[in-house]
Amino acid sequence: MRLIYFAWVRERIGKPQEDVELSGEVETVADLLRWLKSRGEEYENALQYPDVIRVAIDQEHVDHREKLGDAREIALFPPMTGG
Repeated sequence: MRLIYFAWVRERIGKPQEDVELSGEVETVADLLRWLKSRGEEYENALQYPDVIRVAIDQEHVDHREKLGDAREIALFPPMTGG
């Protein structure tokens, strides 16, 4: 599964994307965010407030309760503002 990071999430983790293999315990977006936080200080720093992290599975915005299923790509990004 490919994880893609945007904006300050990418800056804090230190990479734009990575391919990962998840254990069977990681079933939902919330599970994924918890798992990522356990991978090291940079992930913990980027995801210290998981509730504000927006997520898209295969380019479709989803809720943190969404199951990952057979997702090929998951994007994580902070809330966006603009005008």
